[in-house]
Amino acid sequence: MPTANAATPLSAADHAQVMAAYGRAAEVRARSLGNRGPIRFGADGRIDRAILDAYWEHGFYVLEGVVGPQELAELRASLDDVLARAPAAPGATLDRQGRPALGEGILKPPYRLAKPLSDPLGGTTKNNGRHPVAMAAPNLGDGAPDWTVELLDGNLHLSDACLRLYGHPGLLAVAAAINGDDFVPYNEVTFVKEAGLGPSVAWHQDGTTHWTAEDWDSGAHGFNFMTQLYPSTAGNCVWVLPGSHRLGKVDIKTLVASSGSDRIDGAVPMLAGAGDTIVTNRQLVHGSFANSSPDRRITLNAGFFPRKRVLGVTTRRLNGVVETYGEERIAERARILQLAIDARRQHFPQETPYVYRPLAGREDESLWTEANREALLKNYNQRDMFI
Repeated sequence: MPTANAATPLSAADHAQVMAAYGRAAEVRARSLGNRGPIRFGADGRIDRAILDAYWEHGFYVLEGVVGPQELAELRASLDDVLARAPAAPGATLDRQGRPALGEGILKPPYRLAKPLSDPLGGTTKNNGRHPVAMAAPNLGDGAPDWTVELLDGNLHLSDACLRLYGHPGLLAVAAAINGDDFVPYNEVTFVKEAGLGPSVAWHQDGTTHWTAEDWDSGAHGFNFMTQLYPSTAGNCVWVLPGSHRLGKVDIKTLVASSGSDRIDGAVPMLAGAGDTIVTNRQLVHGSFANSSPDRRITLNAGFFPRKRVLGVTTRRLNGVVETYGEERIAERARILQLAIDARRQHFPQETPYVYRPLAGREDESLWTEANREALLKNYNQRDMFI
């Protein structure tokens, strides 16, 4: 069987064969962990303790059936529209149809493009150097497009459907159960893995601020929700090393070297269906391979932190900017949560809206209106927080 590593690129077909073999046994391990099922509440109205126990043991949990058929269709249509308006190449102002690319008035470019099946981060100093080892980058051959969208930044001002998902009462209840009722937001991005084109995201651990803190724990850098718009398979998904969120800062270079390739021993794929949401601890060792599979993946990420890990903290963001997060700064960013809750209330009136404790009694300050779209939502991701 062919082998895959960063030094000896394979064809896309050979890479797909290697990944299929790697995935077969790992899929069995993934499904044996006992960390998947629907959102469940106990008699006290809180998230079922069994969900939390499994999350804290393995570092991730697959919440099944979070997004119903109507909402899933709305999310897919909305994201397809956003992707269709992507610039034709980095720095271009027109999309592939010659129309102005989406992004007028948005300060942070909403699209990140990459070469198909490439590894834009591994072995570089990007993202504070937290991706130390390059992944295999298969050769797609002649006729491949020059660029593919790998990430959208700022889901909530790009898509009303994404804003409504952000206010999902079940997901926000999970956020409170993990991080406390006063949890605070991080950022929201979309990972795009087009079939046969999607670039890899090299192995890494998220978070940079609290690794050496005296009160470090397995939840110190928060978690991400990862809502899947299409099935998450062994060939296109994020892979994780279960339990690694409890190990502190892991030597990923040694881990890869001891495994003999970028296919880390003991890693499992985060398998999920369309409409499932994966809760992923940001301290897990995780990464994704080039998507040489025939299956598309689009993942909506939304991250959350414990307030105590953010308040008063000075940190360097991935773009190099140094910031300190005070009460006012946190409250300003958290208003987007309340905006999303009201947007969802208006669209899904049959649901009981989530009550975000830090803003309880102040809901009328962040109602979903066209005026607040401009005043609160546009360029909201300039206020993202990072630890």
